[in-house]
Amino acid sequence: MIQRIQSVWLLVASVLSFLTLKVSFYSGTFLPDNQYHQLNGTDNILLMITTIALGVVTLLTIFLYKTRIIQLRLCIIGIVLDLLLIYLYFRAIQNYSQGTFSITAVAHLLILIALIFSARGINKDEKLIKDSDRLR
Repeated sequence: MIQRIQSVWLLVASVLSFLTLKVSFYSGTFLPDNQYHQLNGTDNILLMITTIALGVVTLLTIFLYKTRIIQLRLCIIGIVLDLLLIYLYFRAIQNYSQGTFSITAVAHLLILIALIFSARGINKDEKLIKDSDRLR
């Protein structure tokens, strides 16, 4: 299970997605109360649900190594969830008058890259299995 490189990429994506619940994505002055806030995955219920769903999907995908088609589909769902999460973060930033992105905002880009690499690895395995079945 963990011998395959895509399992390592999925584990990295899962760990990073659960870490984004606590680390800051954006820091600045929040408009409704004009106080300094840090935006992370637990500030908004929609952000929290999407972040937890992304972490669970990527963690679950690791253990589906025998069904590569389902694993590939869940990996694509994870990519879509991460893109949705990035969109939700940028929509939440509109409530800030000024601020800066945190260095840990790069974690979402790393999650996206890890999911793309794992999807490529799963696709390579599927092609290898199909080619070996064709040779029999």
